[in-house]
Amino acid sequence: MATAVASVTRTGTVLADLLPATSAGRARARDAALILGGAALTGLTAQIAIPVPGSPVPVSGQTFAALLVGTALGARRGFLSLALYAVVGMAGVPWFAEGRSGTAFASFGYVLGMLLATTVVGALARRGADRSALRTAGSMALGSAIIYAVGVPYLALYAHISLTEAVAAGLTPFLIGDALKAALAMGALPAAWKLLGRRG
Repeated sequence: MATAVASVTRTGTVLADLLPATSAGRARARDAALILGGAALTGLTAQIAIPVPGSPVPVSGQTFAALLVGTALGARRGFLSLALYAVVGMAGVPWFAEGRSGTAFASFGYVLGMLLATTVVGALARRGADRSALRTAGSMALGSAIIYAVGVPYLALYAHISLTEAVAAGLTPFLIGDALKAALAMGALPAAWKLLGRRG
């Protein structure tokens, strides 16, 4: 039992690694299912979208889902999951926020930012960033900042507005929501590790 607990709590492991895979073939099948599931979760939560007055960017669940996918799956699987989400949406499946697809919309830069953010938070999770509330909050904040670092300049270019106007329309209205999402992650992720550790 001590060995099992140690394998759960040591760094270098993300939550998805704890799913059983008794052979290389089953591990590949597990990873494929996780990647597909992460893309589907992001697409599903993207449909939870609330328009923001004065902004072409809605409040949606996709950014939160993307950060959770990266944290739970790790950098490689997280990136592949969000890459699948992006490619399928670009190909015409209407599962970006507000049922959009393709690339010709103001918030597409946030989709691109999620690819990078998911990879970064996944790498941090392998270093134990999701094991405590404080570290989880820091990881979520960094991931959100990366999404904005790509999404806001893209919004400025797409909408032909200044960077200051893009910040006002594409960043400032979302800060309270981001804080709430970070608080949710601060509770959920460390709790998941504690639960799995006790079960080990």
